[in-house]
Amino acid sequence: MLIEFFQLLRSHGVKTTITEWLDLLEALSRRVVFADVDEFYYISRLILVKDESLYDRFDRAFSEYVERVAQVDVTEKIPADWLENALKRELSDEEKEKVKQLGSLDELLKSFHERLQEQQERHQGGSKWIGTGGTSPYGAYGYHPGGIRIGQQGNRNRSAAKVWDKREFRDLDEDASLEQRSYQIALRNLRQFARTGAPTELDIEGTLKATARQGGLLDLQWQSERHNAVKILLLLDVGGSMDDHIYQVQQLFTALKGEFRHLELYYFHNCPYEGLWRSNQRRRTEQVPTEQVIQTYGDDYKLIVVGDATMGPYEIAYPGGSVEHWNEEPGEVWLKRLLKKFTKAVWLNPQPERYWGYYHSVRMINQLMQGRMQPLTLNGLQQATDTIK
Repeated sequence: MLIEFFQLLRSHGVKTTITEWLDLLEALSRRVVFADVDEFYYISRLILVKDESLYDRFDRAFSEYVERVAQVDVTEKIPADWLENALKRELSDEEKEKVKQLGSLDELLKSFHERLQEQQERHQGGSKWIGTGGTSPYGAYGYHPGGIRIGQQGNRNRSAAKVWDKREFRDLDEDASLEQRSYQIALRNLRQFARTGAPTELDIEGTLKATARQGGLLDLQWQSERHNAVKILLLLDVGGSMDDHIYQVQQLFTALKGEFRHLELYYFHNCPYEGLWRSNQRRRTEQVPTEQVIQTYGDDYKLIVVGDATMGPYEIAYPGGSVEHWNEEPGEVWLKRLLKKFTKAVWLNPQPERYWGYYHSVRMINQLMQGRMQPLTLNGLQQATDTIK
C-alpha cells in the first residue's frame, strides 16, 4: 500500500525507515485520517520525517506523488471565473435539510466528471452545475454536505468529502540565507547535555522510586538542571561591509544565545588583531587584549568567527595594515594564535559563496583557517558544526 510514495521519499533523500512506514500504514488502517489530502500530508510528515531540515525534500516528494495519483488537475480544466466568489448564498435550516448527498465518494466523483464534460458556461447559485454560492455538490462558497470543494480560499462549513485544489510547495533551499529557527535546527548538532548547579529541578523518576521504597509515602527527589555543556567563543566582525549582513548575524547570535549557556562574545573589525572588545560603544576605551582572551578560556571552547573576510590583503599580512590603528603584528599572526589554542574552530562567512573567488582576502583567510570557512547557510552551518563538534 502506497509503496510508490515510500519509493519517492527515498529517492528525494528523505531517510524513512520501514518501521516508520509501517507506523503510517497502521495509522491509516485505524482511520486516524481518511479521504483528506491535507490531513494525510501532516500525519505522514509527522511520522516519516524526524529532521526538520528535510521538510523541503518531503514536500517535493509529496507534491510529485499527489500529482501522479490525481492523474488530472481538474482545477486546470475549470475556467477561473466559474469559481469566482460573486455570490454567497445563505441558506435557511429548512433549505439545508432539502440538500441531499449523492452517496459514496466514487458516485460523487463519477457525477463530477460527467458535469465537467457537459458544462459549457459559468453558473452561480444553482443546485447542479460546477459553480459558486449554490447547493451544487461541486464548486466553491456554497452549501452541500459531502460535496467537492474546488478553488475556495479556506474552509466555511467543513463538510466537503473531497478538497480538490492545486497544492504548491516552496522549497527550503539548503543554500538559502537562514532565519533564527533554521539556525537553531542546524545548531542542534552541537548539543552535549550535562547537569550542573544546585538541585532545583524535580527528578520524577527518582521521586517515583523513592516513594515506592517508602511504601507510597511521597518522597520528593531533586536534581540539577540540564544544560548544553558545549562552550563557544564567538568573534563577530562589525562595521564596514558587514553592515550588509547585520540581520543574518543578529539571527545567528540570538540562536546561539538560546542554545548555549557557555557563550562568550567579542567583536573585531575585518581581522582579529591585538585587541578585541565586548561593547561597540566602548571599543576605543575598553578593549580586551587578545592574548588575555586566549589565556582566559580553556581549549575546550569551540571558536566561531563570523565575518565576510572582505578587506585589503595587507590587513591580513602586514604590520600596520589595519585601516583603524597601527598594528605591530599582522592579523594572520593573531588568527594563528587563536587557532593554536582553540583547535575546534570555524569561520562563518555571510557573503554568498559564489562571490568568494573575487576577493583575495577571502582566499587568504580560508587558507589560514585550513579550509574551515563555511557560508552562513543551512548546509554551511551543518558542515561547520560537523567540523567543530
